[in-house]
Amino acid sequence: MSRLPSLRAVLPRTLRARLTAGLVVLLAAASLAVGLTTVLALEGFLVRRLDQQLTAAGGRFPASLEHGERPDADNRPDTRGQSAYTFGARLKGGEATQAAVVHDNTDSRVALTGADQRALAHLPVDGRGHDVRLSAIGAYRVLAVAGDDGDVLITGLPLRPVAETVHRVELVEAVVFGSALAVTGVAGALWVRLSLRPLRRVTATAAGVARLPLASGEVAMPAPVPDTDPRTEVGQVGAALNRMLGHVGDALARRHAGEERLRQFAADASHELRTPVANVRGHAELALRHPGPVPAEVRHALERIQSESQRMSTLVDDLLLLARLDAGRPLARGPVDLTRLVLDATGDARAAGPDHRWTLELPEEPVTVTGDEHRLQQVVANLLANARTHTPPGTEVAVRLGAPAGRTELTVADNGPGIPEALRAEVFERFARADPSRSRAAGNTGLGLAIVRAVVAAHGGTVEVASRPGRTVFRVVLPDARAAEPGPAIVTQA
Repeated sequence: MSRLPSLRAVLPRTLRARLTAGLVVLLAAASLAVGLTTVLALEGFLVRRLDQQLTAAGGRFPASLEHGERPDADNRPDTRGQSAYTFGARLKGGEATQAAVVHDNTDSRVALTGADQRALAHLPVDGRGHDVRLSAIGAYRVLAVAGDDGDVLITGLPLRPVAETVHRVELVEAVVFGSALAVTGVAGALWVRLSLRPLRRVTATAAGVARLPLASGEVAMPAPVPDTDPRTEVGQVGAALNRMLGHVGDALARRHAGEERLRQFAADASHELRTPVANVRGHAELALRHPGPVPAEVRHALERIQSESQRMSTLVDDLLLLARLDAGRPLARGPVDLTRLVLDATGDARAAGPDHRWTLELPEEPVTVTGDEHRLQQVVANLLANARTHTPPGTEVAVRLGAPAGRTELTVADNGPGIPEALRAEVFERFARADPSRSRAAGNTGLGLAIVRAVVAAHGGTVEVASRPGRTVFRVVLPDARAAEPGPAIVTQA
């Protein structure tokens, strides 16, 4: 099991590589089968030729070896018609009495070792060829027949020519099949690459869809896949992808139209509500300033009307701001001293939340960015108000402003109870509500963090939050910080 991951790492991953590798492996298997069959057939054919030669020669040469130790011209071993390196031996009583090899129509005596004697003695006398290896002359194909005098006559031919021929064929096959595999691998890779071009177009279209920002806004769908031939697998996939793209495009268009209608409705409603809300608030203030006696119940009702109308006015203004930001309306652009904004906002938060411990860390040099001063002030104020209203008294809130190379970072951290895990994913959504431990006791609109995200995004920046029990950090990153390299930090604490 431990070798399985390493094996998977070696195997090709892409379809093109797998098809090419499969083609080469199949060709290699076919070449190996053909090569083995050819080699075995050739070796068998050559060995059968040797057996035929041995059968034709019979025991004539080993029978002639039964003459005396010093044969004369009329009484010598018969080497006529014998092939070069023909081996002959005569066994008497299981022991070789004579053994010789033909060299240039003459015989050369062979000294047999004890192992050679035993190998020859164990040969079956059946008139069939057998392989035997002798220490003095090497591998031979031998045939044993019974002699006239109760002896055994052994005739053999060397296997070396057979082995050399087989090895030569193996070498030729290795070169030919290796070249064929190399050419097939290159040609197969090109062919597979060409054949998979429609699939690559389908993949490119799907990848283009995956890169689209589908979460919100108007989405321009990519062009449909041109390969839609139903007779091919890729064409079927392309046709299905085109149908899916059509359905997704229709759904996104309807969603965008609904979002536009909702934005327009929010903008129109907010705009239309500003005047009547302002009128209600004005009349309530005017009634409270009446010099005559006013019953306590009526005064309390007027104060509640004034308070709620003020809250409604803030809510309408926030909704109108979000609607304008969603519509992509440009903000004011100018140099903004972010250091001063953070310093003033922290002072206001310290005055509004004296029960909290506030710390401020600023760089030695002022941090200047390009943007809308009023909206950036709203971002800082909303973050500090969020930390103040959603943490208990005694919580430490640390505000830090920095200007690393190419960007500006503002962090607001507190050691409060933290944001519930279920709320973290939607903390920047509109009207997102937390549990009672971070409830909006101050009666705010629930749009503060949504405005923070919208304003920061309109300035080309990002905002993120990291939270756990005892530690919550909001980090705002704005591009194009226009400040000198920060020196030693100035830290103030209340």
